Amino acid sequence: MKNICILGSTGSIGTNTLEVISQHPDKFKVAGLAAGKNVNLLSQQIETFQPPIVSIGSQQLAQQLREKFDPYQVRILYGEQGLIDVATLPEADIVVCAIVGSAGLLATYYAARAGKQIALANKETLVMAGGLIMNELQKRKSQLIPIDSEHSALFQTFEGAKRKDIKRVILTASGGPLLHLPLEKMASVTVQQALKHPNWKMGRKISIDSATLMNKGLEVIEAYWLFKLQIDQIDVIIHPQSIVHSLMEFIDGSMVAHMGITDMKIPIQYALTYPDRLTSPSRYINLSELSRLEFMPPDIKKFPCLQLSLQALRQGESMPIVLNAANEMAVDNFLQGKISFDKIPIIIEKTMQNHCCINLSSLEEIRQVDEWARNQAQNITHSFI
Repeated sequence: MKNICILGSTGSIGTNTLEVISQHPDKFKVAGLAAGKNVNLLSQQIETFQPPIVSIGSQQLAQQLREKFDPYQVRILYGEQGLIDVATLPEADIVVCAIVGSAGLLATYYAARAGKQIALANKETLVMAGGLIMNELQKRKSQLIPIDSEHSALFQTFEGAKRKDIKRVILTASGGPLLHLPLEKMASVTVQQALKHPNWKMGRKISIDSATLMNKGLEVIEAYWLFKLQIDQIDVIIHPQSIVHSLMEFIDGSMVAHMGITDMKIPIQYALTYPDRLTSPSRYINLSELSRLEFMPPDIKKFPCLQLSLQALRQGESMPIVLNAANEMAVDNFLQGKISFDKIPIIIEKTMQNHCCINLSSLEEIRQVDEWARNQAQNITHSFI
């Protein structure tokens, strides 16, 4: 029986994780939950899974929960410290880090410091603080298992590979909802269009990142830290069917592809059961039903966010933090209807141009750069409003 804490329990990854846990009640137990604002769904999760500790975003929301639940049944915390307390719960065997965006960094960092095995669905954590997080895990001999389907696929492929034999890895991208939209129409893309992913059901922020291909750029940076690869060993290919999640090419010209249906419960379950596997209620691939598998290079002119991500990775030091912060601000402003879709990469690029890279050695320094970049991006955004 493994005790699981879930950070971001009311989001897409969090709810899928709870589904996996409910399908294997003899294998997993919910030890703690943390959520942001969705007090109603968190209440349902408390009633169903009866965790001894939960945390929610604000004191006001925590009070609502305390009025509903017996304090001897569940300890209810809130805010940043509450999140950290759930992430570092002594009884937890695995901490699922599924909080969207940079908000997930702090708790993941403290979970790593506490020596927890981390199941990571928050790619921004490694984009902002890859060196810091991986060093903490190494010092404590802990392990990070990726939940992203592409990185889970690579993680599994690396298990049977000799590093000296690997030429490169290839992350696949569906191309998102705008893959076939002409370049001249990108400026008029609506929020509804950008959110309508053809293959995956995801949260709003990651759906927009998929539409701009920023999500794939962030995944390249994540892969760089996870697998200790050279930058030129990581490639991206558009694969609209999302059946092949990642590929590994060897020095002799052979290639291994990891395939699976578009169901996040599969990589989530693997992260919880590693190194073992359990049967899954998910649908299996029927190869005879696959009419075609397409692959094509990404259109950098139409999706400049991917190129900006590679640029940030090559510049290194603090630049990936700036990239991520500017993207979060630009996406938020687009979702609010304040800017057009085509302004997202422009805001990111201008913010990066205004930054001089610095070497970072602490979480506090990372958060300072993050705050600077957000202010810069917001100031740039005002020029378009």
